[in-house]
Amino acid sequence: MRDTMNEMEIDGPVSAFSGFFPGPRRPSRELNKHTNDLVLASTEAVDHNSGAAGRASPTSQDKLVTQQSGHAGQLSMRDTIEIKQDVAQGLRSAPFTEKSSSPEDELAEGEIAWTKPLIQPKLLATGLCYDVRMRYHCELEPPKARLDFHPEDPRRIYHIYRELCQAGLYKDPQFDVPIIDKPLERIRARDATAPEICLVHTPNHYHFVASTAATPDEELIHLERQYDSIYFNRLTFSSALLSAGGAIETCKAVVSGRVKNAIAVIRPPGHHAECNRPMGFCLFDNVSIAAKVCQADFPDICRKVLVLDWDVHHGNGIQQAFYNDPNVLYISIHVHEDGTFYPQGPYGDHLHWGAGPGLGTNINIPWPTKGMGDADYLYAFQQVVMPVAYDFDPDLVISVFSSYNETGMTKLRPVAAGFDAAIGDQLGGCFVTPTCYAHMTHMLSPLAGGKLVVCLEGGYNLASISKSALAVTRTLLGEPPDRIRYTRPTKSGSETVDMVRAYQCCFWPCLRSESKSNSKDALRAYQKQQLCDDYDMIELSVFRDRISKSFKHQVLATINYADAVPLLIIFHDPLGGLTSCKYDTLTWYRDWAIKEGFAIIDVNFPNHIADADDVDELDYDKELEQAKQAAERAELAIYLWENYIEPNDSTSIIFFGVGSPSRELVHLLNHRESFFQRISAIVAFIDASSFPTPALPSVSDQNTYYLSKWYKQNSLVYVSSGHPVWKVDGAERERRPGKRFGNVRRSKVDGGVNDMLDAEREGVAEFVRARMGVGKGR
Repeated sequence: MRDTMNEMEIDGPVSAFSGFFPGPRRPSRELNKHTNDLVLASTEAVDHNSGAAGRASPTSQDKLVTQQSGHAGQLSMRDTIEIKQDVAQGLRSAPFTEKSSSPEDELAEGEIAWTKPLIQPKLLATGLCYDVRMRYHCELEPPKARLDFHPEDPRRIYHIYRELCQAGLYKDPQFDVPIIDKPLERIRARDATAPEICLVHTPNHYHFVASTAATPDEELIHLERQYDSIYFNRLTFSSALLSAGGAIETCKAVVSGRVKNAIAVIRPPGHHAECNRPMGFCLFDNVSIAAKVCQADFPDICRKVLVLDWDVHHGNGIQQAFYNDPNVLYISIHVHEDGTFYPQGPYGDHLHWGAGPGLGTNINIPWPTKGMGDADYLYAFQQVVMPVAYDFDPDLVISVFSSYNETGMTKLRPVAAGFDAAIGDQLGGCFVTPTCYAHMTHMLSPLAGGKLVVCLEGGYNLASISKSALAVTRTLLGEPPDRIRYTRPTKSGSETVDMVRAYQCCFWPCLRSESKSNSKDALRAYQKQQLCDDYDMIELSVFRDRISKSFKHQVLATINYADAVPLLIIFHDPLGGLTSCKYDTLTWYRDWAIKEGFAIIDVNFPNHIADADDVDELDYDKELEQAKQAAERAELAIYLWENYIEPNDSTSIIFFGVGSPSRELVHLLNHRESFFQRISAIVAFIDASSFPTPALPSVSDQNTYYLSKWYKQNSLVYVSSGHPVWKVDGAERERRPGKRFGNVRRSKVDGGVNDMLDAEREGVAEFVRARMGVGKGR
């Protein structure tokens, strides 16, 4: 076909945008019958806003196409950088015109009145951007059978919109359902302007897409076959402008404080569109355009943007747009399959991490195969996404939303959301549930002061994408996510995430060896803040090179820890899960100790150790690290005893060992004779996960004959009722373990240490009071 672009010509200077970029032209009154039929089929006669039975006459279609002036002519071959500078200058100098995004007969209920933003974020609503006209981008040639619809089906956005309405989250008269107290507020989409689009794309690319509005249908069908996974009709340009404009207005509404967060249900998608070509169902890179517009319009409050892409396909367009930009962090979690999965090539691998000033701001987490599930995605979030996101400290998060249940995609914060990783999506081949999408959204929500935008990208199973979008929207509204059932990642999933950490740690210190267990470190950081706030605790420094890095921030104490008062020392494992920071079972014991007049030293024994020098994680040896960990924990116990406990004036000393650190208490008994001479009591809690074998920590009489007798008389060792120690050759043990294991008691519960801590409170308090010479009546 003829090259339409070579016939275009510029009238006037580049910065005079009014006559520079041609807009969509009116489609012919004789718009191809196939186009009309498929548009009408995609609406399924359910959109009451578009007229009777959803049918739009050629005249009404003409009204839906945005009119822009423009002339055919020759585009001058100016330098791209120079043109983009002119575009950026024009963008800053002239405000954008906000046009109505909906037909005159479309519902206006619930749409946002653009008034002065509310001061209290909690009073703000969650926004929803949706426009029926985005569905007019469809195939020209009718499918041979109903199952032969193109995966990027116009019905995708309507099914999501219907799901939200039927759940009562948005008021639409065609759905007679109860509405929640604070429903979604409508954000009007509008046509993106040429200057906005050219912040990411070349003018040639803009002109090419615009030219499809006046290209005969036969040529459009021929054109489809020349491009990579794309189709056109004469309303494609109009829909693409609305999709980009919807992303822009949604992000601007969140950044400006008009809504607290938002979801943009938009199409055509965009994260595959590169600066100079459409591909992978994508025409304009919606999320990148929106991010750049917000940075230009709000330079003081939107400088740094995090784009989190969880679409199952790599967002090559977004990566290209920000590869050299230090102010945009792009993280993509996608199927890579060694470069054979769409969009193919090496660009989505873990070795593409940005360039120039943007070095380190591009993070790819490339799954080696399909079939990844909830636990893999959550592991990636805990180990890479969230630590880096908090370090980056964005002003806006865009999440790229897609749902694939057999196909997967992920995007930015503002989040470009592709749901092609959801269960049931035939393109993605992954198994991510709606609950997992909700959890990922929930984890992103605290970032950027809650300024989170979720933008639809992929996801081609209509049922999966609707349920996933509903789960994400409920989370945006403030509902807590449901519980995840399986949380153990696959071997290939954890290996991929650990590999990414190893390579990215040179750019992000939070990913280095001393922070390998980032989720646990984050929980300890939360706990440390709580302990400092609630009990006025301070940090006790560890001045020993070999262990100082491993136990930084792990030893806390009340300010009277060295005074002449009773002292409670708690050795414990890290908090056990994502919810543990909100329910710390040791809180009751700390409160009780403070009430009884105790000082407290709280020691968290992390699961990961760090050498004085950085460790190359590619040479990580699990058994070697476990041996180092045991040696360092023992060394810490002795260091604390010699420097903070033995020299102080405490009247009595009580030790608690919760979980595996019970071993460190026994180590002190065996290696420091002064230990048992000053200790009033030891209380330990042991479950099967702490010591999975029948062998419990035991003392030795090699140096002190009476040590085991002392340990029996002055300890209380609770062991879970299901622990192997209570079995002998498969039968129930008749006698309790010997005195070298301490005063062992079978706990009331067959659970973890948290359950035992809850169940044995009164017994522990009575024992400690007795050892302190304090009666029960105090």
